[in-house]
Amino acid sequence: MRRITGLDWPLLALAAGLLALTAFGAHWIITFDDPNVGLILLLHAGPYALAAWLILRRRTGQTESSRAVVTILVVAAAMRLLLLPGIPISTDIYRYIWDGRVQGAGINPYLFVPADASLSDLRDAAIFPYINRAQAAPTIYPPAAQIIFYLITRVSQSPIAMKAAMLVFEGIAVWGILQLLTARGQPRSRVLLYAWHPLPLWEFARSGHIDIAAIAFLMLALLASERRHSMLAGVALAISVLVKYFPLAASPAVYRRWDWRLPLAFVASLGLLYLPYIAAGSKVLGYLPGYVTEEKLDQSSGFFLLQLVTGQSPTGRQAPILYLLAAAIVFAALALFIVLRTREPHADLAGATLLAVVFTILVSPHYAWYFAWLVPFLCFYPLVGLFYLTCAAGYLYFTHWPPTISEGLVIYGPAIFLFLAELGLRRLRKQEKHHGDPVPA
Repeated sequence: MRRITGLDWPLLALAAGLLALTAFGAHWIITFDDPNVGLILLLHAGPYALAAWLILRRRTGQTESSRAVVTILVVAAAMRLLLLPGIPISTDIYRYIWDGRVQGAGINPYLFVPADASLSDLRDAAIFPYINRAQAAPTIYPPAAQIIFYLITRVSQSPIAMKAAMLVFEGIAVWGILQLLTARGQPRSRVLLYAWHPLPLWEFARSGHIDIAAIAFLMLALLASERRHSMLAGVALAISVLVKYFPLAASPAVYRRWDWRLPLAFVASLGLLYLPYIAAGSKVLGYLPGYVTEEKLDQSSGFFLLQLVTGQSPTGRQAPILYLLAAAIVFAALALFIVLRTREPHADLAGATLLAVVFTILVSPHYAWYFAWLVPFLCFYPLVGLFYLTCAAGYLYFTHWPPTISEGLVIYGPAIFLFLAELGLRRLRKQEKHHGDPVPA
């Protein structure tokens, strides 16, 4: 089997186990917001972590690695096809379809809530009843996401079509990962660390979250930066940011000091993407301001680290403001360090990984899929803390909303400890190497 697949029997056995678990989950999870998906994610994490460990310790030649990559991707595709037809766990996908439908009728999606009487002709029994915040909120999704929704719904307005389109974006992300691995001289079989990870598997193949489009364009931006195509990097980064805002946190690692072309392309692309929706004026931000309140980001319970400092009791609005100010200062200092430090003239994948992890911990999202953008970085920097954080995100399906301190500690506590331990070990190894005797014994 190894000659055919490029993988040893333990990896093939784990692949079979993951396929069986995915098939079971696809059959078992049949309702919206089913917390049991968290159980599947956590069960999946065990064999996934073992498969990742096996792939990281392999020593293979290029030919074997090519067969292994094909096998890894075939298994990943099979798992996704098992999940594709099922009911999505999140109802977000129905908002995507609705926004595309509204645009197809020639209406700006930022102007009206779905329940507005002027949109009554667009309602149906298949999509409208499942739209979240239909009575209260206009769309929250930025212009690049809106363009994607519009284009997909010109082909089909079914959930499975939207999910299939998200898998196309996932294919683009995987291609970008493979290209970056090749450029860095790392084994391409490391793509397993993304392709078999439970989080993107369930959040994109089953729920069809638009986050994968942001991830795909972020990978393209990093790849363009790696190849020194600054203008393309700026365009891809702008699209990524205007699909979901979070990739902006990694942008200092895409930018190279004194390069004016990338920021020029970035700003110009932002303007062009907003242009079709500019008639909405200040409403072009959609439900974003309301989302801040809904997610309790104006309260201490909205951020894990702030909760840890202030305790579970409410603290008013001053504490969140001070926390956000302190977090912004810390993150800005880190971003400045990433930009100014001496590095090779290519994409700073290490810097992007660091920025993404720090940003995610500071923000402490309340939904598992917001951690999925960290998973591609595992392929380049397989940190134990990062493995834990992205796999433990599945626990959010069981927690209170927002999570309590004890629940947050389950997710962030071990991850932060592991990150600090890995950092300490790395510094120790550098010191040992620096002070080692260069003269052969």
